[in-house]
Parts: sequence; C-alpha cells; structure tokens
Amino acid sequence: MPSFPSATFDSFSEPYTRPADESSLEDVREHIRSLEQRHKENGIPLSGRIIHVCHYLPITATYKPCNGIPSPPATPPARAVEFVSRDASESSSLPSATNATPSENGDAVPTSSSAIWGLTPRYGHAAMISGIRSLSTAHEQLIVGWTGDIGCSGPAEKVSANEISVEDRIAFEEALKTYTPKESDPDDDQKTTYVPVWLDDKVAHGHYDGYCKQTLWPLFHYLLWQDVATEYASADQHYPYYESANAAFAQRIAEIYRPGDLIWVHDYHLLLVPKLVRESIPDATLGLFVHTPFPSSEVFRCLPRRKEILDGMLGANLVCFQTYSYSRHFISTCIRVCGYETTSQGIDVEGHVAAVSHCPVGIDAERVARDIQRPGIQPKLEALRTLYEGKKIIVGRDKLDVVKGVIQKLRAFEKLLEDYPEWIGNVVMIQVTSPALTDSPKLERQVSELVSHINGEYGSLDFIPVHHYHQTLKKDEFYALLSVADLAVITPLRDGMNTTSMEFVIAQEKTNKSPSVLSEFMGISKNMEDALLVNPWNLGTSSFLFISPLIDIPPSIAPSKFRSFVPPPTCPNNRILTREVAAAINKGLLMSPAEKAARHAKLYKVVTTHTSHSWASILAKQLLGQLGRQGMARQTPYIPRHQLERLYKSAKKRLFLLDYDGTLSPIVKTPSMAIPSEAALEALETLSNDPRNMVYIISGRDQAFLDLHLGHIKNLGFSAEHGGFVKEPGTSKWRNFTENLDMSWMSEVEEIFRYYTERTQGSHVEMKKSSITWHYRASDPEWGQFQCRQCQDLLENNLASKRPIEVMVGKKNLEVRPIAVNKGEIVKRILYLNPDAEFIFCAGDDKTDEDMFRALLLFNNQSVQQQEQPQRQKTSPSSTLRFEAPLSVTLIDDKDAQPVDLHIQHEAIFTTAVGHGSKRTLASWHVTTPQEIVEHMLDLVRGLDSVDPATKTVNGVHDHEDADVKL
Repeated sequence: MPSFPSATFDSFSEPYTRPADESSLEDVREHIRSLEQRHKENGIPLSGRIIHVCHYLPITATYKPCNGIPSPPATPPARAVEFVSRDASESSSLPSATNATPSENGDAVPTSSSAIWGLTPRYGHAAMISGIRSLSTAHEQLIVGWTGDIGCSGPAEKVSANEISVEDRIAFEEALKTYTPKESDPDDDQKTTYVPVWLDDKVAHGHYDGYCKQTLWPLFHYLLWQDVATEYASADQHYPYYESANAAFAQRIAEIYRPGDLIWVHDYHLLLVPKLVRESIPDATLGLFVHTPFPSSEVFRCLPRRKEILDGMLGANLVCFQTYSYSRHFISTCIRVCGYETTSQGIDVEGHVAAVSHCPVGIDAERVARDIQRPGIQPKLEALRTLYEGKKIIVGRDKLDVVKGVIQKLRAFEKLLEDYPEWIGNVVMIQVTSPALTDSPKLERQVSELVSHINGEYGSLDFIPVHHYHQTLKKDEFYALLSVADLAVITPLRDGMNTTSMEFVIAQEKTNKSPSVLSEFMGISKNMEDALLVNPWNLGTSSFLFISPLIDIPPSIAPSKFRSFVPPPTCPNNRILTREVAAAINKGLLMSPAEKAARHAKLYKVVTTHTSHSWASILAKQLLGQLGRQGMARQTPYIPRHQLERLYKSAKKRLFLLDYDGTLSPIVKTPSMAIPSEAALEALETLSNDPRNMVYIISGRDQAFLDLHLGHIKNLGFSAEHGGFVKEPGTSKWRNFTENLDMSWMSEVEEIFRYYTERTQGSHVEMKKSSITWHYRASDPEWGQFQCRQCQDLLENNLASKRPIEVMVGKKNLEVRPIAVNKGEIVKRILYLNPDAEFIFCAGDDKTDEDMFRALLLFNNQSVQQQEQPQRQKTSPSSTLRFEAPLSVTLIDDKDAQPVDLHIQHEAIFTTAVGHGSKRTLASWHVTTPQEIVEHMLDLVRGLDSVDPATKTVNGVHDHEDADVKL
C-alpha cells in the first residue's frame, strides 16, 4: 500500500509581480511582436487593433447650441422606475439608449463640428488612459466609452443626451476624430480613436450613481450598501439600469468589431460586458481588468446578483486584477458561489476556460517627472517652505470618502502628538480632501470636528497642527506640496491603486527623498514594501508592523521597547518591526538621511519600472498569450435539422448512441428523480421499433435504474456503469464486461478513497461492480477540490502505472475504472459489430461523453473542435475506413478479431454536445437542452412536415432551409 501524502495546502504566498514583469518595456514590446508573428504563422488573424472599453471617454463634451434646453437630473430617482430592456436590440429603438451611430449615408454632417461641440480632457484615471495611449506605438487604439454628462454653454449646466439630434451626434464623432489630448505623450506616434456610447440620462445615472456607486463600489471595498446609504437601500433597485448600460456597451463593441481585434474591458462598471460580447461574437479575444479590490467570497456572496456578475466576468478569456490576493479571492468566489471548477489554465465554465492573472497598474513616471519640472511649481514650493519654516511637514491627499481613512489618519496624528509631545509645535499636517463623487455631509462634519478638536487641544496662537483644505488642488499646487513634504501619510482602509503614493516618490527624487507611511490595505502596498506599511485601524494599542528589510539597526540605537522583542519566524529576514500608525509617523520623521536615500532608491526603481506603459504592454502580452490555447471559447454550430433528416432517410442502417442524464433527461439534484419524459419514451420506442435502427443508451447509471425506467422498451440496447455492463437490443440478460478483467485493484482504491473520505467532511464513496467513485459535492468546494487533486496524484503516480485502470475526474467526483471499460470503448464495440451503419447520431453532455465523441473521430478533418488525431483507422482505395478491433472486443470476445471495413461517411456522423455553443467539446454539433435532443429524434420519426417552420427556431434563428447555409 503506498504511503499517503500529508494534507497540506499549496502556499498562497506569491510575489506581487512575476519575474517576467521586471523586464524592460522594450523587452515586453519585443515579446509582443514575437507572439504576433507566431500567431500569424499559425494562421490566427490579427487586426492590429486593441479596443479598450471604459465607462467614460477621457473627454468632456460641451454642447454649444443649447440655450433653452432643460438640464437633466444628476442623480437617479429614489424609487425604481421603468427601465430599458436588457435586449440591446430593443433598447436601440428607444430614445433611452440610442447606441447605433448613424451611417455615413444618413443625415448630412454639419460643416463645422467645432461650432457645435467643445472638447476638453476629462481628469481622472490618468494612469489607465496613459497606458492605453502608449500602446499606439505598435497598435491602433480605440477607446469605447460613455459620453458622460453633456455640458452646456447656456444657462443650464447640462443638456440631456435625448435632446441631441442625430446630426449633432454625427458632428460629435467628427469632432472626436480631430481631438488631440493636451497630455498626449510625445512617444504616441499614432492617433487614438474615440467611440462614444450614447445613454439615456436615466439609464446612465441609474447605472453609475445607482448600482455602481451604491452597490458594487461599497461591496468591492468591504462595505455593504446599507453601510453607505443615507436611507433605505435595496441592492437590486438599480440593477436594471446596470444591465441596460452594459448591453448598450456590448452592442457598440459588436458594431465596430473586426476579426482579429483584441478587446480589453476596464473595471467594475462593465462586468456584464464580457459575457454579452461573447454571446454576439463567440470567437472574440477579450480581457477584463478590474481596477478596484475584489473582496473575499464571504463578502461577495452577499450580493443578490452575484451569479449574474460572476458569469458576466467569466465571459472573458482573461480576468486580471491588481494583486495576487484579489485574483485568489475571485477564484475562490467562483468556486464557492457558482460551483465552478478550476484547472491549471483557469476557471472552467461549461468548457470555456477563463484564465485569471494579476498585473499592478503604475503611473506614467516620465510624464509626472516632466510635470514636476514645470516653472510654476518652484515658487509655490518655496512659499510653502517659508510658511512652515522650522517645522516638519506631513502631507496627505485623499478623496473625502469613507474608505480613504481620513478619520483614522487624523486620529493617528492626534495619537502622535499625545505619545510624542516633543512634536507639538514642530510638525504640521496638511490634509487635502477632494470632493468625492457622492457627497457625504456626515463624513465632512466628522472630519471638520476632529480637525477642530486637534487644533484646540494641541494648537496655540502661533501654531496650528492640522491644516485641512476641502478642495481640488491645481496640478502645480499638488506637486509643490508633494515636493516640499517631509513625510506622506496615505492610509486608506481599502484601496485598489493609489497614484499619490507613487507620484510622491517621483516628486521627492530632486528634493528630500522623504519616506511615506502607507496602508497595507492598498493594492499597491505589496509593490511599495520599502515604505512604512501600517494597519490604519491600529491607532493606540501596541502591536507590530512589518517593515521590509533594508538596513540592520544595531541594538544600541534600537528603541528600548524593541530590544527584548524576538521577531517571529514569519517576519522577513527577522528585521526590526515598529508599532502603530503614530509610531510609524514618528519613525518616518526621525529617519536618517542615509536610510531615507536607501528606501527612496528602491521605491524609485519600482515606480519607474512598473509604469502605466509597462502595465498596458503586459496586458496586451497576456491577452495575446491566450490566443489559440486549448479551452479558448469557440463556437460549435447548432445541429442542422434538414441535413440530419436527409441523411437519416437515405441510410439503410442507423446507430443512435445516447447518454441519459443531461441528454435525455435534465440534471436534477436528486438522481433518483431523473425519470424520462413521455416525449423521450415515445422517441426511443418509435426509433427502436424501426428494424433499420440500433438504439443504445450508454449511461453511468446502474442496471437497476435503466431496467426500471427504460427496460420495457424491448428493442433498446443498454450500457450501464460507463460500459461495465451491456444488454443487447431484444435481450433481457446483462453481460458483465469486467468478469474477464483483473478487478483486484478495487480494494486498494477503496482504501485510498476511505482515507480521503475521513478527512473531507461531506464526501462519500460509491461502489459499483465495475468502478469505484469518490464524491465530494457536499464538501467545502475548495477543500474538496484540493483533496481531489491530492487523491488523483496519488492514484496516478502509484496505481495507474501498475494496474490496467484509468483515473477520471468528473463533476465533483473522482472515478477509477478499468481501461477497457468506458463509453468510448462501448461505442467502438458497437461500431465494430455494425460496420454497415450509414448514419450515426451520438449525443452527450459531460466529460465522460467526450470518450464517445473521440471514438467517432474517424476522419482527420471531421471537426474543427478535434484535438486529437485518430490512430486506428486506415483509408482503403475504395474510400471505406479500415477499423481495427477495439479492446472491448479483443479482451472480451475474440483476441484475434480482424479489422472491418466501415460504410459510414464523414457527413453522416452527428456527434452532438448538449450545452452552450462555446462549450469546449470534440463533438461536431451542439444543442442547448435535453429537450432539443428529444425533439430532434421525434422529428426524425414523424418527419419534418409536422413541424411549423414559422414557429420552430434554432438558437433564436428561424430554422428553415437557409439555416443549414448559415451554420
């Protein structure tokens, strides 16, 4: 008996970046060029375009001829109102979601678009937009985004999008063609194309101000909607708007898409777009980058629309996050909430595999460095030095938002003055809070009261400790403040990417090289380990803060409170630790110039290496890497009904090879309740009564179940337990295919399965006569899958190589069976014994049925889904297939069985998978539901004359003779 492995999890620790990410930008771009060259050589189309889908266009539009037009509402209504249908085709006909751009053959474009539209840069998301534009050095860039609220040059501040005429919308697109951003990088040698999405104001604000800001944004920052709402909040109130807006974006993408385009969808505003695009463009290469944090599964599962959101995200080929921990949370959520399984390539959703990765966003370091040298900054910097001469300056800039930790930061500063009174009169905090997108009067009042309290407690007539400015700073003022600071304190309670921390490093390069205190809950914190990392909640209790290794501090100068402390083994290199936020601030203010310089040098290298340009190039490289890999979505065509009927009628002998669960009967929670419908019974009985038909049910069910529900059909053949037992048509006796096989391995496998059952709560072992299965559907999904992989490794490495068995991973189970016993071997046996068959219809829905489809890959060019080349058939000069005797014949019937000539032709083999068309399968055709399998069989026995072509549809398309041409 082999020894069992210790049940230990794989380590979750992973560097914030991968070794390949340390490559220079030019190295990454060279890798992109080599990938593209390889894809072209392999015949994979590439258009040279990258479509970036963002919530906003990076442009603010002003409509000039708007006098007298009323301003639209800025916020969604308190109660749910009528909304645009999720069907984009319906919404496009309504004034509420007009997305289709009028054709060039439509209304005339005004002579001068500049007379109608004023365009200025939209501030915010500068790092993302900079990264996108940097890709224009080698690719054409298209940015698809909402127009945003349309400004007005008249008395009204805004103009409703519904009031903009078709002609003026065309003029807007013309104006976009000539728009050049002021901050455009000199290296951008190609134009970026801007593609507007027009949304009704009610939909746009219900989507953004409603579902995005009131439901998703709090959730992704570990808050629930009722935690941030000022009145009763419903998590579903604004979801219809979110759905409609995402449908409008997906339709706009479909309008501009060309084969070979790469599509990147950005952030939480558009999480439904990947799936919607996948439905309309099955072969699209699409990535999703989530800029916000992604919460743990226990938080995310609170969302009522959790499955819709996750399924929308999983429509992408690649889902990318800021950090490894966010990607791990996402994978865990997909497993726990949706029950999906993971593979080495990603998350498997009905055969479509969505890869999951992480890549940190940076800033445009070169542009920031240029901006800091602007002539208007130095006078402001000198003025600040003069104003606060003799005092240390602490700076912080945050949005006045509940998750930015402004309250906690101010309390930490108060704690500094309390614990270290020597700083009273010698340090000032300049805290700038820019207005958030949604006003919070309560939070603003709390900040003002706390500032007043600190200034009253520790201030004097000639000293004000805290200077709070609730305003948006101009760029010169902001960079002057960062340059003059002695310490930056940036301590959000939860944040994805914080550009201020990186801009501070660039600003300090030519001044003080001052350190920064950063929250460990920022997505960027793992990349900034040479800053002073703190837990922003730890204000007053003594605890320890992990500081990355930098300089050995001799015990003689270490603070006395640390001299007796022995770092735990988990502390990196056992370097010195510090205490709460106040202590970290004190350490930063007292830091020696040598330590400042050393820390700054490392941070500067990180910030200038991991820039927005390298981030965008790595995203392009990762998405190109998904092209052509196994598991990438590809569309299996719907089965052509008329071709099926024509070949069925002309065949002298036909084979029907049908799975049961999920094929003839829907999957149900209680297996014993999966009884055949009246229609299924009628189809099976009618087909089997035709002497030209051989009908077999090839199932994993045992003999008793099949006899109970289908045994009364006399001419029906059966294969039970995945081929372990067979009953030929017209007989009543079951034949045991395992009786001549060595089954002594079952006791060893049972012992291993019992071992894992004891350690996996909710799992159980199912003993069959020809196989043994370990089920873990009722166990913890992640632990069950981990144990399944451990058990699989043990079986494959210790037993499978020595015994005639194979290990099969199924849906929440692990099965061990003899090599000669599987559905594929039974299909080969039936085909070998019926070589004169001229028509084959084979249908199944899961992994075990792929064995049947593989067995029927008789022609090298049979299916675009084919992943393996058959090895057993030889084509004779008479165009018949020479078929070797399979194991199920040589091991059981006649070891000297000779090859036979098959009469079947390529077009008469209908391997059919049940499920979505993007499901990865070896089958040549697909249907969506088990009911459709039954309907097709009934059509064959009744004839298509009884089917009304005006009402019968195929995947939403009317099924008539043209359908075969379309498919």
